[in-house]
Amino acid sequence: MNKRIDSLQAWLKENGQDACLVTSTENVFYLSGFRSFPHERLLGLFVFPDKAPLLIVPKMEIEDAKHSGYCDEILGYTDIENPWELIQRITGPLDRVAIEKTHLNVERLEALHHYLDVKETSNVEEKLQVLRMVKDQEELHILKEAAELADFAIEVGVSEISEGKTELDIIAAIEYELKKKGIREMSFQTMVLTGKNGASPHGTPGLTPISKGDLVLFDLGVVHNGYCSDITRTVAYGDISDEQKNIYDTVLQAELSALEKVRPGVSAKELDLTARNIISEAGYGNYFPHRLGHGLGVSVHEYPSLTETNPLLMEKGMVFTIEPGIYVPNVAGVRIEDDVVVTENGYETLTKFPKTLQVIS
Repeated sequence: MNKRIDSLQAWLKENGQDACLVTSTENVFYLSGFRSFPHERLLGLFVFPDKAPLLIVPKMEIEDAKHSGYCDEILGYTDIENPWELIQRITGPLDRVAIEKTHLNVERLEALHHYLDVKETSNVEEKLQVLRMVKDQEELHILKEAAELADFAIEVGVSEISEGKTELDIIAAIEYELKKKGIREMSFQTMVLTGKNGASPHGTPGLTPISKGDLVLFDLGVVHNGYCSDITRTVAYGDISDEQKNIYDTVLQAELSALEKVRPGVSAKELDLTARNIISEAGYGNYFPHRLGHGLGVSVHEYPSLTETNPLLMEKGMVFTIEPGIYVPNVAGVRIEDDVVVTENGYETLTKFPKTLQVIS
């Protein structure tokens, strides 16, 4: 954590900032090691150029913050106290403060100006994105474990497929088994989509029963020691049509081809276009409506975004998803997604569940 704080402090000095205030759960965790979801209450970490950080938490969470390993000053406040008045007594006025502009709400921005007499705000998010983009060995170890748990979840889900079971039945089984392994939180709401429902990339699972001839799409991930995994697999329940099989084969070819391009120095743009061109040449270009992938770490969606317009070059230690898909209304939806780390000379997929089409009888 100290290296992360040191890097941020150097950035503050270079940019003439008196402090930065980090308020998102993910970035507070990344910099302090303390992960909290305080609902409407203020959570924040002040980082200063020349002194130790200040963590602001609800008073009921002080001991939790200490147990997380955070060793610097903690300011706790009760539900009848104004935390900004308490912060003012410690920091005094601050002229220039960097904030997370996409996270800090208007009410808290106004409080920052009013109580701390802030004259100018700038955005610290780009710096934090760059810091988080390349993972160290400890982070990679945790991400590998998170991916193994995602593989396990897919295995559970596939084993639960049978005639008449609903999408939510299977989700319940998956999450129950993960709870028994100590997983309290999913990276996002688990998706199991059957048949035509899979043609909605962000569909909502419900009471639709699985039937023979359906493709069943699983999209899920877990939060493990503060880090996220994200995997998608699509399997067949019984025999499927030639068109469904062609869609699956096209997505698989696109995913494998993009993976084989991954190495340091290759651009996000090239990765996206590798998959996108294969899908377009197969006649399904209009049915691949999203980017190829996204960064992965303490957030399930983080920097960078793998799009056909992003020139960013891959670096060793970057972790992201590769997840092409084809979604044809009233026919089928197929997506195949892996978590990938850039290595010195290529890549490693952290998610290992098989991708050849599985037909469940």
